[in-house]
Amino acid sequence: MSVRVGLGVDTHRFAEGRRLVLGGVEIPHERGLAGHSDADVLAHAIADALLGAAGLGDIGEHFPDVDEEWRDANSIELLRTVVERVRAAGYELVHVDATVMMERPKLTGHREAIRASLSAVLGSVNVKATTGEEMGFIGRGEGAAALAVATIT
Repeated sequence: MSVRVGLGVDTHRFAEGRRLVLGGVEIPHERGLAGHSDADVLAHAIADALLGAAGLGDIGEHFPDVDEEWRDANSIELLRTVVERVRAAGYELVHVDATVMMERPKLTGHREAIRASLSAVLGSVNVKATTGEEMGFIGRGEGAAALAVATIT
């Protein structure tokens, strides 16, 4: 049995008139994240981690932001497609560990819903959150980032 690990990173800036979606869950906030799809920074980082572990490129290769087919796409559905492609390549998901970096809003009351949403697609997943301690673009509230590590066999 071969174990493979992939790392995914994504960032999006905040924008007016957008929904804030993280891990497939809409979080109440005055601004959402800007992007071609629903800009779910967490789902995107996880997708990249899975694709990297399987040696299947990155999310931009599979769902290019210049393709209108993916405009306003539901990132959980994109993640579901990535999982199918990873499995079709002969791999099984073992675990995903992910961290959302965002100053506001706090995710304490939403973390379990996010984990449940992602778990329905991935199986074993852990979701953490941290702030930028008021430093950098995250700390100034300009955007959000996510990191994910995926383990597959």
